[in-house]
Amino acid sequence: MSPNEHTPTWQAELALDCRCTLGEGPQWDAANERLYWCDILEQQLHWLAPASGKSGQYALDHKISLATPLHTGGLLLVGEDRLSHFDPHGGTVTRWGDFETDNPITRSNDARVDRHGSLWLSSMGKAAEPGAGALYRLHRGELTRLRTGLTIPNALCFSADGHFAWFTDTATSVVMRWRLDSEGWPQGNPEPWADFSSTLGNPDGAVVDSEGCLWLALWGAGQVVRLNPDGDIVGRVELPVSQPSCPAFAGPGLTTLYITTAQEGFSAEQLAKEPTAGSLYMVDTGIAGLAELPLRLT
Repeated sequence: MSPNEHTPTWQAELALDCRCTLGEGPQWDAANERLYWCDILEQQLHWLAPASGKSGQYALDHKISLATPLHTGGLLLVGEDRLSHFDPHGGTVTRWGDFETDNPITRSNDARVDRHGSLWLSSMGKAAEPGAGALYRLHRGELTRLRTGLTIPNALCFSADGHFAWFTDTATSVVMRWRLDSEGWPQGNPEPWADFSSTLGNPDGAVVDSEGCLWLALWGAGQVVRLNPDGDIVGRVELPVSQPSCPAFAGPGLTTLYITTAQEGFSAEQLAKEPTAGSLYMVDTGIAGLAELPLRLT
């Protein structure tokens, strides 16, 4: 899994000094030219408009892990015990449905819209309790549980042709690949695809580019690695902070890779060494991302 000496390496730069406790869920809203991301633990939704450089944040009354554009306008918030419609212009939140509302020990974690406009979303224990998490698919308004017994589900992303999904349980250090049918439903059991158990860092969030490669954040290693369809490392992004959480392509042409980071669990000494931990980083790799679809609820 280690890159060789010829592997391209890029250096990420600070995009916005926002210092989230747990930055997560970067999502490009192409229609409104805004990048959204969450500070899960501080119950905040952040945004950046790359064209103007303007940025801001919304304070919420519960933890969220993703804000994704809806086909009908606005955003859907994936929250710790609910799914909500959010109007970024008025700042209003309207509860849309329940999400593990009857399970107080869990919260939402990684989520991403698939090639059919359906949302894959996950839960995990608030204290990362082993096996407390699960994986779901929200398809045309109906929530279906796909897998249980997960600890920290992450790396949800999809091939451009919709034939495969990837995900990981970060605690296992193995990224899995799952074959999908023509409607985007999993077939059989997921198979091990890339093993990081012998490398520095743990697999976290991921996104697929227009060339079919997967960009994977390695929590604890200060890197995002680019993996080819065989799961081999063919590129890497180095960050000056150790806890990258998730990448996303955004901006004109989708050639800028934005990376959320975290300072969760840092001691005062660690924070002194990494003062901008938790901020948003960026790198222009010259490789375009894959345009993502808005979520359809009907």
